[in-house]
Amino acid sequence: MSKEGHIDIKEIRELAKRFSLEELESCIEQQLKEGNNLCGVTGNNEYVINELAKAEFVRQRMEQGISLRDAVRELASKIRSFYQSQRGIE
Repeated sequence: MSKEGHIDIKEIRELAKRFSLEELESCIEQQLKEGNNLCGVTGNNEYVINELAKAEFVRQRMEQGISLRDAVRELASKIRSFYQSQRGIE
């Protein structure tokens, strides 16, 4: 997968376990406004926001009663579907 499609499953799992949904949302807002965040994700803004948003999706699913493992699988499936649909457009 290209750098833009990179997904760091370990980082996303750790973020989803460590931070609440509200904290992840706050880190996204902070990254947008200040260029850094208290969640500790580093890199260019696009990468950081993408990783935080993925963790936020997983955390949201966990709070709905889905296991961490299944929430990560659902995220990976959605990402694969997105990239497959993008290839069909090009």
